[in-house]
Amino acid sequence: MYKRVIISRIGMSARCETVNKHVLPLFRALVAKELLCNYKLTQVEVAKKLGTTQAAISQYLNSKRAIKGTEQLTEIMPKVQALARETAEELARKEAGEDDPPLDFCKLCRTLFEEDQEKSGSDYSI
Repeated sequence: MYKRVIISRIGMSARCETVNKHVLPLFRALVAKELLCNYKLTQVEVAKKLGTTQAAISQYLNSKRAIKGTEQLTEIMPKVQALARETAEELARKEAGEDDPPLDFCKLCRTLFEEDQEKSGSDYSI
């Protein structure tokens, strides 16, 4: 269901573009909320770890970002939530460095579509 809806809305785009546009903002919001609530970090600390601004973190908390289109993601939400918890735990344990990528976005995409990859043998099809 998720893939058909997204394809019909934005046409045939690369999987990474689809994830970047629709899933990544939600993932960032979930990681931010996890770091704030469960690890008691400040918005500024969370922003540094995620490679974004404090204002963006505030918008995630107030549901002003990452909400549009989430009703279409119900099928993959358990995977996104589990990976967000795992990522938040990893980020909470380490110091954020400027040279470190803030999140492993490729891991998110691979995790979401690993079953499709096994069936098709390709990681580029939607």
